[in-house]
Amino acid sequence: MITTSVRDLRDALPPQGGILLGLDTGTKTIGVALCDAGWRFATAGKTIIRRKFTQDKGVLKDLIAERGVVGMVVGLPLNMDGSESPRSQGARAMARNLEDLGLPILLWDERWTTQAAERAMIEQDFSRAKRAERIDSHAAALILQGAIDALVGSAF
Repeated sequence: MITTSVRDLRDALPPQGGILLGLDTGTKTIGVALCDAGWRFATAGKTIIRRKFTQDKGVLKDLIAERGVVGMVVGLPLNMDGSESPRSQGARAMARNLEDLGLPILLWDERWTTQAAERAMIEQDFSRAKRAERIDSHAAALILQGAIDALVGSAF
């Protein structure tokens, strides 16, 4: 199941919660983040250098199995006016290609996440090289944090 609705994702997840995987997909890299099972905080993970999709999917499949992931949040890069772009279509294609892993997938508006991640990393005094190396995973953490905040907020 692929959705843009937080409620639909919540309904598809186990009632006791569980670890979610956040993805910031790009043409060269995939930023990865994970959250705790109680949906309190997202943590930046690794950045996957994109190769063939089957290889990328294999890395994600292994991570899902290793961490016991119950759902995914894929960043949806929208234009500032909310319309979709070619990058949006790439994120939707990624979600469709991951759908057969059997996990519910939420497409989450990721406008400004990369800029916010960069700003936070500058404030933490990351070098330019470290920022370049880790920006996508930090953006994935912001995407995932926004989604889990909405999930917790929609619980009541």
